[in-house]
Amino acid sequence: MKSPIHLNALKAFEASARHQSFSAAAEELNVTPAAVGQLVKTLEEWLDTPLFHRMSSGKTRLIATETAQSALPLVREGFDKLVQGLDILKDNAISGVLTVAVSPAFAAKWLLPRLHHFQTICSETNVNLNTNLKPVDFNSQRIDVGIRFGVGSWQGLSAEKLMDEEVYPVCSPTFLEDKGRLDLVDNLLNETLIHDQSMDSHTGFPSWSSWLKKAGVSTPHATKSIQINNSAAVLQSAIDGQGVALARSVMVKDDLAAGRLVRIFPTINFESPLAYYVIYRPECAELPRIKAFKEWLFKEVENHPTPSS
Repeated sequence: MKSPIHLNALKAFEASARHQSFSAAAEELNVTPAAVGQLVKTLEEWLDTPLFHRMSSGKTRLIATETAQSALPLVREGFDKLVQGLDILKDNAISGVLTVAVSPAFAAKWLLPRLHHFQTICSETNVNLNTNLKPVDFNSQRIDVGIRFGVGSWQGLSAEKLMDEEVYPVCSPTFLEDKGRLDLVDNLLNETLIHDQSMDSHTGFPSWSSWLKKAGVSTPHATKSIQINNSAAVLQSAIDGQGVALARSVMVKDDLAAGRLVRIFPTINFESPLAYYVIYRPECAELPRIKAFKEWLFKEVENHPTPSS
């Protein structure tokens, strides 16, 4: 016998099991408790098996049977897939909202200054930025695309490398007005070094200590330092003349071009083992808005590469 469509009954069953109550399920589904009870009863009659033990102690409390409990995860997964399918049907257009997850610093220093280019070519798409350093759930938070910094592996998501990155010291142009102040790499130990603590959780990201060692400084320990947990604030601190920052090439690009900061010791190259990736749910790869945004990102990087010096 083919299974009839019992979506409403399954919804009533799932909500009742979660709340252990017809009344609470009815409130969630915006129907009467009697309607929920009848839907569950219909499903039980069709399956020819009970789904709940009715426990009465003042008011009826529902306890899912062992069989029902084993089926619930699959029922819930099925509803999640239905929601995703409906989202794909709804979103299969260039118009609408595109939710992009990026770090606050990347949004401020790279994406936002360029976003108007995308909005010019895709004026029907409204971009919603989710700026959060914490991991996000692409399904529950309805994230379409993310730009993340790492080694290129995020569970359940497709990842395409967008940009590599280099790290190097930068300072305000006013630092170079003092003749000889930063002529030698060892002179950095006399300066306040600005550290980017937001990178501490990224294993392998170059620190001031590792950069100084690569530069040949025998005792790479500065006496003065500032610790900041935001890459954009690190650069702003250097712009304000508070010290020398170990900059990330992608983040500092516009500040160098505008003359707000100057790269020092440009012959010392230190490539980061981490890179920027565009990440997205694989099942959504062909959605027009996501494809258009990805194509724009890669063209933006291709047309305006980050200089190495």
